[in-house]
Amino acid sequence: METEVQLNYLYMGRNFSDLSVNDNSAAFSDCNSDRSGEFSSSASQSRRLVIACASENSDELIRQLVADLESCSIDEQKQAAMEIRLLAKNKPENRIKIARAGAIKPLISLISSSDPQLVEYGVTAILNLSLCDENKELIASSGAIKPLVRALKVGTSTAKENAACALLRLSQIEENKIAIGRSGAIPALVNLLENGNFRGKKDASTALYSLCSVKENKIRAVQAGIMRPLVELAADFDSNMSDKSAFVLSVLVSVPEARTALVEEGGIPVLVEIIEVGSQRQKEIAVAILLDICEDSVAYRTMVAREGAIPPLIALSQSGTNRAKQKAERLIELLRQPRSVNAAARTSDVSV
Repeated sequence: METEVQLNYLYMGRNFSDLSVNDNSAAFSDCNSDRSGEFSSSASQSRRLVIACASENSDELIRQLVADLESCSIDEQKQAAMEIRLLAKNKPENRIKIARAGAIKPLISLISSSDPQLVEYGVTAILNLSLCDENKELIASSGAIKPLVRALKVGTSTAKENAACALLRLSQIEENKIAIGRSGAIPALVNLLENGNFRGKKDASTALYSLCSVKENKIRAVQAGIMRPLVELAADFDSNMSDKSAFVLSVLVSVPEARTALVEEGGIPVLVEIIEVGSQRQKEIAVAILLDICEDSVAYRTMVAREGAIPPLIALSQSGTNRAKQKAERLIELLRQPRSVNAAARTSDVSV
């Protein structure tokens, strides 16, 4: 439903009090990072004009918008969050100004609102503020992680996507990764990976890739059932998610639980197929994963060999990237070892 929002800002000697803006939440549905070109309507052009003029002398506007975040009117809160989000998006220096003006805590309060649109605007504003490295620690220490995880679980599709991106930004500070994992973000991200639209899947996989550099988050992800959607997406070359899924797999397989789950979910045939028909980058990731799972497991080597991996590995060892060639050669050696081990065991049994 569209609502009329009256703007009464005076900047650069120009009065905008006669502008009305049709506020449609769909205009924000494509914002999960600081991207341009997402506003298409004439109303959006009007809003751009306001922000462009305001940003030349934004201090006064920022102070007023921060005050409006704590208004008793939900409409005023929405408008303030929206304009803060735009100021933070379009002018990087405003991200520091907005944070220093005290916007972060009231924005976090909005994320806990029962109004879905207010949550969406608050999450998106926090996301754009988190693009500034200086703000990340302040956002996390101000208590943003749990409300962002809540938005990731129960928000609109846009709120979920933007919450995933905001958590990704916060996870770029190493100590936040454990806090985010312990706040319940991993199962929610796995759910978004499995059930979201393309953007949601992409955002979830990127956040999971960052968070799963920590061992306890890898185990949480496996327990949350991440392997099934990762294997399915890796197998779907038309999804444009094969690379990202394989990258997440490559991070996870350093823990035994992930290797077991990968095999149980049918990951070996998928990885062998990638080595056969994937792009050079996909082949490099796939051979690295197979090498990881085969290093310490004769059983997995046997399974990989039975899937017919040796011929495409030989081809990769001759025509792949330098890294892929090295890993393919090492994997071929491993795949040939089980037969030698079994033969030695049979010889030993006979001599006894």
